[in-house]
Amino acid sequence: MTHTPTHTTTAPAGLTWDARLWGALLVVCGVIFLDGLDVSMVGMSLPSIGADLGVSLSSLQWVVTGYVLGYGGFLLLGGRAADLLGRRRVFLIALAAFAVVSMLSSLATNPELLIAARFVKGIAAAFTAPAALSIITTTFHEGPDRNRALSIFTTCAASGFSMGLILGGLLTEVGWRWTFLMPGPVALIVLLFAIKLIPNSPRDETAGGYDVPGAVTVTAGMLSLVFAVVGAEGAGWASLRTIGLFVLAAVLLASFVAIELKTRHPLVRLGIFRQANLRRANLGIMTVFGAYVAFQFIGTLYLQNLLGWSSFETALGFLPAGLLVAFLSPNAGKVADRIGTERMFAIGMALFVAGYALFLRIGPTSDYVGTILPTIVLIGLGFAITFPALNMQATNGVDDNEQGLASGLFNTSSQVGGAIVLAVTTAVIGSQSHGVTAPSGMLSAYKPALVVVTGITILGLLIGLSGLRGLGARRAAEARELAELEAVQKELAAEEMTPVA
Repeated sequence: MTHTPTHTTTAPAGLTWDARLWGALLVVCGVIFLDGLDVSMVGMSLPSIGADLGVSLSSLQWVVTGYVLGYGGFLLLGGRAADLLGRRRVFLIALAAFAVVSMLSSLATNPELLIAARFVKGIAAAFTAPAALSIITTTFHEGPDRNRALSIFTTCAASGFSMGLILGGLLTEVGWRWTFLMPGPVALIVLLFAIKLIPNSPRDETAGGYDVPGAVTVTAGMLSLVFAVVGAEGAGWASLRTIGLFVLAAVLLASFVAIELKTRHPLVRLGIFRQANLRRANLGIMTVFGAYVAFQFIGTLYLQNLLGWSSFETALGFLPAGLLVAFLSPNAGKVADRIGTERMFAIGMALFVAGYALFLRIGPTSDYVGTILPTIVLIGLGFAITFPALNMQATNGVDDNEQGLASGLFNTSSQVGGAIVLAVTTAVIGSQSHGVTAPSGMLSAYKPALVVVTGITILGLLIGLSGLRGLGARRAAEARELAELEAVQKELAAEEMTPVA
């Protein structure tokens, strides 16, 4: 399998940030706003869902995991579809499906229907997210323009998350079903603006076909892996069921790699992983998102079930993190231009490690300002620095015809990380809380799970630090290449201006 680099951009030289460009960017950012809104609202309503539907802790996490699996399992296919069918077409159809399923999910009368609806909704999001990100990365030049656009993208995600916390807390007080209904009308509003403002992107007739076997095997492999981790707490880690699921996951994922190596039109061109910055970005977002999803799950249970906070009070407790990201992210592009995404990644992961480690101090009667707020602030700072940096790393240096793939890989990594880490931490809590009813007993179940979260972020920090090795030499080489390119361009321009005798 060969690949000829064709690093081009659809953005014109000297891109003008006019009203229509701003409108298109903000509409596309509406998708990540919706994602943040949905995740935070549902997170606030989990204890109420458990109480109303009689859902156990191990089953309750599937309300989150169902969405994450649908999202992560189909993101690669969604990214490929955006490249093949046209980004605008995929964006609009998937966004309409997201709106419809959002409203239908609010009518679920049992946990099975609710989880199934969340899974289908995750599939819809799996097509909108890579289409949205690839629209941005093919519209804006790699460099300051793209960094600025991706910073705005991150700001919208944080704004959606922050608003979701407040709305989720308020709506849960009325009824948890409202938190599932709310994203539907918002998605319809975004869709109406998208129809008018998103420019058409033609179907790539030369890109080849769909890799259905690859999509089936990678999705089934990830499902088997998460099922194995989630079920291990009840069946036992050494049980035939658990071992069988792990073996099945390994076989399916190995089959996926074999299919990608042989098929004419792979879902994932494996050669894309030769780019070190892309590898680090994908591994990094797995640790960032995985740790945070697990932390939010544990933190919500701790605040509401142990400290007796209401859903609205819990939302206010988490809110400072989202506000920090919303206010600081617009400057992330300038910071990246100045110090580089590698340093941002390492700094952000160090903040995460400190934040999660500090949360280990929680007790049966922890005060918010002295014990909880420092962690929330450090998490907000970590996200404001790390998330835009990883977004930039994941798409820099990737050809336009593979921006959908790169976006899909990045989002897949985040969702798979969320599913696996949440499954592990839930299993840890479950194994420590059998027959426990006293608050002190539940606290002893939460703390080992928080140790897992902290350990995951330490792994992320090591990945970030690995990107600093040889950074000076790489920057010098890039500067030389840029100087050589500018010299060639000047020479060509001079030749064009020289009159022909």
